[in-house]
Amino acid sequence: MSENKINQLENPSEMPGNFIHDFIDEDLAEGGQYEGRTVHTRFPPEPNGYLHIGHAKAIYIDFATAAKYNGICNLRMDDTNPIREDVEYVDAIIEDVHWLGYDWDDRFYFASDYFEDMYQYAVELIEKGLAFVCELTPDQIRETRGTLTEPGTNSPYRDRSIAENLDLFKRMRAGEFENGKMTLRAKIDMSAGNMNMRDPVIYRIAHETHHRTGDTWCIYPMYDFAHPIEDAIEGITHSLCSLEFEDHRPLYNWFVENCSVPYKPRQIEFSRLNIENTVLSKRKLRTLVEENIVNGWDDPRMPTIGGLRRRGYTAQSIRNFCERVGISKVDSMVSHDFLEFCLREDLNDHALRGSAVLDPIKLIITNYPEEQKESVEVQNFPYKPELGSHEMTFSKEIWIEKNDYAIDPPKKYHRLYEGNEVRLRGAYIVKCTGHITDDSGNIVAVTAEYDPESKGGKATDGRKIRGTIHWVGTEDAVDSEIRIYENLFSVADPGSSDQDYHELINPESLTIIQNAKIEPWILNEENKGKAFQFMRQGYFIEDNKDSTPDKPVFNRAVSLRETYKPNK
Repeated sequence: MSENKINQLENPSEMPGNFIHDFIDEDLAEGGQYEGRTVHTRFPPEPNGYLHIGHAKAIYIDFATAAKYNGICNLRMDDTNPIREDVEYVDAIIEDVHWLGYDWDDRFYFASDYFEDMYQYAVELIEKGLAFVCELTPDQIRETRGTLTEPGTNSPYRDRSIAENLDLFKRMRAGEFENGKMTLRAKIDMSAGNMNMRDPVIYRIAHETHHRTGDTWCIYPMYDFAHPIEDAIEGITHSLCSLEFEDHRPLYNWFVENCSVPYKPRQIEFSRLNIENTVLSKRKLRTLVEENIVNGWDDPRMPTIGGLRRRGYTAQSIRNFCERVGISKVDSMVSHDFLEFCLREDLNDHALRGSAVLDPIKLIITNYPEEQKESVEVQNFPYKPELGSHEMTFSKEIWIEKNDYAIDPPKKYHRLYEGNEVRLRGAYIVKCTGHITDDSGNIVAVTAEYDPESKGGKATDGRKIRGTIHWVGTEDAVDSEIRIYENLFSVADPGSSDQDYHELINPESLTIIQNAKIEPWILNEENKGKAFQFMRQGYFIEDNKDSTPDKPVFNRAVSLRETYKPNK
């Protein structure tokens, strides 16, 4: 468990109030079934893909709400569909929720833990005359459901006897029928205004190997039936879920009321998270992976927790983001700039400062002794001396950024041009004297003279130096690969576009810079896994997958540019 574990929030009582808390307050005040009970929530992901930033919001709501009321929260894998589920996803979900800082103690469950219970509750519904085995095909079921303005049509199998239904359901479980031959449907009301109440399917046949139960089962419960049963068995008081399940709530309550479950949870819905230039559909994210548009679920361009972590996002920044976007029942679109703002705000407070030259050109200091080299001290974090300092190797030739030199500088350009002085970070003041070209007229080096009395970048005569630039010594610079990421999609709402999503992919979502120069201190063992602000470049972290000692790879988490201005 990471040191940022927060089974309880740092200050749970300070979690902003919201309508969910209002409902819980009312329930606790009224007593009844909540009398003397602990507020109990759950986070129930389906292990058919990696968690994304939308799940992070749900995780925050589930765990933080429980913490606010000194309650508890379960982690439960909703593994009722063996076709897409895999232990890889289970492991990834566990890692992601832990990394975000939350813990569930020993309350880790699987829906498959309750398969026998669910089967028995389905038998109970049949015995009460509230469920029947249906032989209509999926297409026929859709055709007989009716429309929003017209009632559905009863299945011709709806009035089978209880004995026949029990026998057929038992034979379904025994594997006598092929996939799609039969389903078990709840017997509710085919004229109900809510389409979900029109005799929904609660069990289907699926001869598939389950990642936990193997081939023990060949019938599997549908989510709408399984979920309320799981909640009730675990003693969940408040089942918090996203807004698309609002129309499913009457069905949730129907199952709870008609099955002899030990508890009766209350379902409360909140709006899903939508972020500009991002898709948060697990199905669409899987397509991006399967079509190799991205390099796996943890590609740093993906909105998955694994992708964000690999890119350099911190758990704290994601928790801050989830808290600040708020909790409501109204769908809205959040600016991607705000997500970056939350990361930048967090990294600015603790990321160490280092030097990296992404587009290098040599600066030759012509009056510096040919064979001399020296160490200069730079702070690990300006304004935080307690974080220490490190040394950089300075010599006659150093690396600087190409755009830190101009032959014909624009107005207010305070970097290198002939006759201008700049401060080299932590080293000396230098005056530019020009440049060197090759036979083709290309600039291959910039030249300057240094002031030997200005070590540390201080002018002894008090003259004002307007510009400061970063550099890396040629003596010990490490060649590295730098990856610059932008939004994966070029439109604000790719999920609602009528265009083929392939046409919406941003061709500049990844820029790879080869042979950038970084100072070796960044690669010290004690700095492994730490975020850095590369001076004047942005915030970066070493890639935990592709980086090697021979070829370090750094991902830019976020630029220094702030395009989002929060309300004060």
